Amino acid sequence: MASRVVLKLSGEAFADPALNYGIDPAMVDMVAKEIASVHAEGHQIAVVVGGGNIFRGLSSAAQGMDRANADYMGMLATVINALALRDGIERAGSDCRVQTAISIQQVAEPYIRLRAVRHLDKGRIVVLAGGTGNPFFTTDTTAALRAAELGADAVLKGTRVDGVYDADPRFNSDARMVHDVTYLEVIAQRLEVMDSTAITMCMDNDLPIRVFNMTEPGNIARAVRGEPVGTLVH
Repeated sequence: MASRVVLKLSGEAFADPALNYGIDPAMVDMVAKEIASVHAEGHQIAVVVGGGNIFRGLSSAAQGMDRANADYMGMLATVINALALRDGIERAGSDCRVQTAISIQQVAEPYIRLRAVRHLDKGRIVVLAGGTGNPFFTTDTTAALRAAELGADAVLKGTRVDGVYDADPRFNSDARMVHDVTYLEVIAQRLEVMDSTAITMCMDNDLPIRVFNMTEPGNIARAVRGEPVGTLVH
């Protein structure tokens, strides 16, 4: 069944693997083609992009900076990723619009909820950049907020890991992936899914979250179709 979803894509997953920084054109191309392909099946897709491959307000590069200033720099980084993704999606044959919470009218439309809904209804993919437009809010919270505003069926979070683990698999070889978990378990156990503001917003608006590895070919399409991939938070 066709759906309306908000797809949250990690900025870090766009990074050049040799540098762990910048934009890897091959990854952007793969992601764009997969989004365009599943969009052609009739699904309505809004994409929220992160900016961690370029700059994050909480990164080591921002140490010593004013937090609000660093967060605004991170928002601008998401616009760069959004423009790269739009280019890839349009080359893959789908209509796409970029809307941003920060006014940059030369390159993107301002985010207006009803205009975004109209784009979706007209069969366009909408890439949402600039976070919420406010410092101290993550792009995870942006995804939860936009999903609630746009009446989405789910939030799909694409990362570089297969799903949610009960411990950090980078440091704990016994870490076990959790396939099904509740919002309250995520909060109580401090599982690294999304920040607590995003989790609470999804819980309050009954928005399921699916966390999956976006770098694995086919996973974006599976997640959009509602197939069991990664971890489901509900």
